[in-house]
Amino acid sequence: MAFATLLLIAVGLAMDSVTVSISCGLILYKFNFRNTLRISLYMGFFQGLMPMIGWFLGSSFRIYIESFDHWVAFAILLFLGSRMIYQQITTKDDFRCFDPTSNKVLLGLAVATSIDALAVGITFSLINISLLYAVSIIGLTSFILSFVAVYIGSKFKQKMKIPFELVGGIILILIGLKILVEHLSS
Repeated sequence: MAFATLLLIAVGLAMDSVTVSISCGLILYKFNFRNTLRISLYMGFFQGLMPMIGWFLGSSFRIYIESFDHWVAFAILLFLGSRMIYQQITTKDDFRCFDPTSNKVLLGLAVATSIDALAVGITFSLINISLLYAVSIIGLTSFILSFVAVYIGSKFKQKMKIPFELVGGIILILIGLKILVEHLSS
């Protein structure tokens, strides 16, 4: 898989983390490097860990679905992307109040925002991608984007009107289409 494609997947997966990170920044009100680093590390670590878990799960049943794996990859990415778009359209984001400095809260947020990455990891096992390379790109991308998002949230202190989940959903659907088209055309 090309670096650009993997980077787009990483950006798409990071959108939930970015949205939560902006919320954390808005709640913190003041930029604090230590808190921002902690939030970003949680987000990046779990965005990298979940595809690894998904890859191991997917590898265990890959031999049974090799003849239609491209359809499975497409369906997973279509489902995830559509769900992200649906959530963006139907959810009124009111930045519910939580303590973004609590380890317990950060763990819950990081796991919740990385569930999509678990399914993408299953997809990776179907298309024979280098696992370490993929999870490194995904984790690092999520870390960087989350760090910037906390900073932005803490600087603006107001609701952002950027539809991050919508953008991420569209990216995941387009990547799924690309996988399907590449496989069908070869």
